[in-house]
Amino acid sequence: MARTKDNFLVFGSPLIEEDEINDVIACLKSSWIGTGPRVNEFEKAFADYKNVENTAAVNSCTAALHLSLLVSGVGPGDEVITTPLTFCATINAILHTGATPVLADVDRYSFNIDPDKIENKITKRTKAILPVHFAGRPCNMDAICSIAKKNNLIVIEDCAHAIEAEYKNKKTGTFGDFSCFSFYATKNITTGEGGMVVTKSYKDLQRIKTLSLHGMSADAWGRYGDDGYKHYKVVECGYKYNMMDLQAAIGIHQIKKIDEYWERRRILWKRYTDELAGLPIELPSPIQEHEKHAFHLYTILVNEKISGVGRDELINFLTRNEIGVGVHYISIPDHPYYQKIMKWNPFDYPNAKLIGDSTISLPISPKLSDGDVEDVICTLKKRFK
Repeated sequence: MARTKDNFLVFGSPLIEEDEINDVIACLKSSWIGTGPRVNEFEKAFADYKNVENTAAVNSCTAALHLSLLVSGVGPGDEVITTPLTFCATINAILHTGATPVLADVDRYSFNIDPDKIENKITKRTKAILPVHFAGRPCNMDAICSIAKKNNLIVIEDCAHAIEAEYKNKKTGTFGDFSCFSFYATKNITTGEGGMVVTKSYKDLQRIKTLSLHGMSADAWGRYGDDGYKHYKVVECGYKYNMMDLQAAIGIHQIKKIDEYWERRRILWKRYTDELAGLPIELPSPIQEHEKHAFHLYTILVNEKISGVGRDELINFLTRNEIGVGVHYISIPDHPYYQKIMKWNPFDYPNAKLIGDSTISLPISPKLSDGDVEDVICTLKKRFK
């Protein structure tokens, strides 16, 4: 159908259904909208999904990363190795601890951090490796965990794109000492804004929960109960990183539908792959037998010499035709701030540079109708006629 400004296809639009809406209303009517029973329920549901014991809901994946780094002991003088192809939050969380981010280039095939490049970046100051499961494809966790074990390094998984992903039948987020998830509006399940930390250690979990709420020994829900009021003590200088029940009211219903939503994403992914195969663009690499992909982003690469059109020109064409797209991501060293403070040269990370200069993320969401996907495909085909 012809799209207009009134039916612009919003990139990453979440599917919010009646059960989420009704529970948000019930939460508002309950007069308890801060951290409370719904957050606790969401943490338990997420723990059940991942088959883990220690989960802490927070207000963003950025908060999850920051807290994980702090609790793992990362601080000034330390180095953390991560990818140059990620959202700035991954880098900023490291900087906020006072530590130094060190970049290891990505693999051209998977867009994930290249383990061979990690080994070349390890120094006596290296404290942790922070892999990002890009677009929903799991990293090579065998190699990363082996490097970490050999060098006595902490592993913190950034699973913002990869809630459902698995590597060799093991769920992402269960390899590292810590793992961090996002429930931002565009993610595979959402709470509007929100995140989750998974820890191997219950002691680390308790410290994360304390740090996530000002360093207090108990949240408000824990201070009021049948046994009467309980005083809290401030035991650390913490942060305001807690998730609200208002957010968890969405999440506890979203996670029930995670497999259903994943299957819809899989179908859309396959349709894009089948129907765009003849165009002069590069499609995502095939999924390997040992991987379960989360299908979070469907990224194409546009090489002007091959495609006859530049990346930004194609973005503008799609936008003019009411198709919303994303860019994930311009490489980290291409941003002026990091060039200024870290002195990074984007050409030192050639794979991330190439991908960052040519990538477009097409709409992929369980909210998309078959007609929406047809519009994306037909619009792309029209440009390359």
